[in-house]
Amino acid sequence: MSRTRTAMLAAAALVAGASGTALAADPGGIGLAAVPCTVDYKVQNQWDTGFTAAVTVTNQGAAKSNWSVKWSYAGNQKVTSGWNAKISQSGAAVTAANETYNGTLGTGGSVSFGFQASYSGTNALPATFTLDGVTCNVDDGGGGPTDPTDPGPTGPKVDNPYSGAKVYVNPEWSAKAAAEPGGSRIAGQPTGVWLDRIAAINGVNGGMGLRDHLDAALTQKGSGELVVQLVIYNLPGRDCAALASNGELGPTELGRYKTEYIDPIAAILADPKYAALRIVTTIEIDSLPNLVTNTGSRPTATPQCDVMKANGNYQKGVGYALNKLGDAANVYNYIDAGHHGWIGWDDNFASSAAVMKEAATSEGATVNDVHGFIANTANYSALKENNFTINDSVAGKSVRESKWVDWNRYTDELSFAQGFRNQLVTTGFNSGIGMLIDTSRNGWGGSARPAGPGATTDVDTYVNGGRYDRRIHVGNWCNQSGAGLGERPQASPAAGIDAYVWIKPPGESDGASSEIPNDEGKGFDRMCDPTYTGNPRNGNNLSGALPNAPLSGHWFSAQFQQLMQNAYPPLS
Repeated sequence: MSRTRTAMLAAAALVAGASGTALAADPGGIGLAAVPCTVDYKVQNQWDTGFTAAVTVTNQGAAKSNWSVKWSYAGNQKVTSGWNAKISQSGAAVTAANETYNGTLGTGGSVSFGFQASYSGTNALPATFTLDGVTCNVDDGGGGPTDPTDPGPTGPKVDNPYSGAKVYVNPEWSAKAAAEPGGSRIAGQPTGVWLDRIAAINGVNGGMGLRDHLDAALTQKGSGELVVQLVIYNLPGRDCAALASNGELGPTELGRYKTEYIDPIAAILADPKYAALRIVTTIEIDSLPNLVTNTGSRPTATPQCDVMKANGNYQKGVGYALNKLGDAANVYNYIDAGHHGWIGWDDNFASSAAVMKEAATSEGATVNDVHGFIANTANYSALKENNFTINDSVAGKSVRESKWVDWNRYTDELSFAQGFRNQLVTTGFNSGIGMLIDTSRNGWGGSARPAGPGATTDVDTYVNGGRYDRRIHVGNWCNQSGAGLGERPQASPAAGIDAYVWIKPPGESDGASSEIPNDEGKGFDRMCDPTYTGNPRNGNNLSGALPNAPLSGHWFSAQFQQLMQNAYPPLS
């Protein structure tokens, strides 16, 4: 539930008569003038030092090409950020003006915007509003304000949100794909929407923000069910083992993560307007497994990961996101679970599940806030290696002894996801959790795809000759040469798997192949440089990265063309 103040913007037109002054005719016969506009102001979330609010303006008067809503606070509220409106404040007075994309407000039309603010003491609701200078008469709705901390009713979630549902096609990605030669073959596929910085909530450089995507999803939904896939990706000290995807928040900025990032997202997702959507959130990729594999005395450790392990902000951030986002009945949280080439080894497997349980029970979250996990996000590990298994032996040696497998318990993502699901349940997660696998770039088709096992002369020849995954080393992760599109998104493809998904939009770079100054917080990681000879995390091998790559998340045409060429199953 949320605190609400509905403001009726009365015309209050006065008509001078011979015997005095009278109100304009009241066609409804209830003693009120015509109402050209309604403003609904809601405090959606409130805590000790701040709150988020949503404002909806419905225009019943003449159509407008621009609009401006104003109000004043009686207390010390200060707006700190906003979305879908240009919000400014002078003293107690606040002005919210339209953005370039939502200035048109037709008769009977509505527009919504929101903001986050700080306060201390009492957070009193504004007493008056104006729309384009017209003063508002205020109606509290008869029942008075309700408790802003009450999360409201939550209903049962479906077992698999993808079952029987379409999945949202991001219009921005679709347009880029369609503009590529041959790209129309996949431009209609659903991909993830990445919220990788605070500004992405409102939209970056004139692009679509979160509300824009959700509004577009309502249009795509029609009368059936529709899933929207969001990537929640902005932890403090993000991706401590890779520079290309570093984020805007420093290691200690957990407060900003909560109030400037998660809280505004949660407020938007809680809007009843979007209650009919199934919203899947992929929570903080490339985070929790780092605390196991890249800390302490391990040769793969980094000082940045040691810092994040010591301060606990990865667990706290993930827990806070699970707690706040999971309050909505139509939100399905999936935690990132790395991939088999990261945590498939005996000393990483159970330890990673334990860290994920720690995060899922932090900051008010419980395991009930976790609907499942996702493997291989933005990675390249093959879905299923058919030409060898870890149970094979060649020339007296187990496949696990090969340089490629290197004693891993798993050789591909399907077996890993199913095995890790069992481990997660053993660790204390609900038995009904489902797994997602990102298959956007793990097809490994084309002429390099082996038709069968390698020669049995020795175990390395056998594995290398038969493996679909053609990377130089399983630790290589940036813009991999030779990769192809994998299985198309589909629901319930295998036991324990809720869906194959394309969370990483094909054609979006993993990182720049050379240093590019930017204001996005993204550094230069040598693993994206094709000349780099590696580090302990990839066995000191060449990076296998494509040349001339742009910043992570930016469009990389050459990669997109390669992914289509090497798609498996092949594109028709």
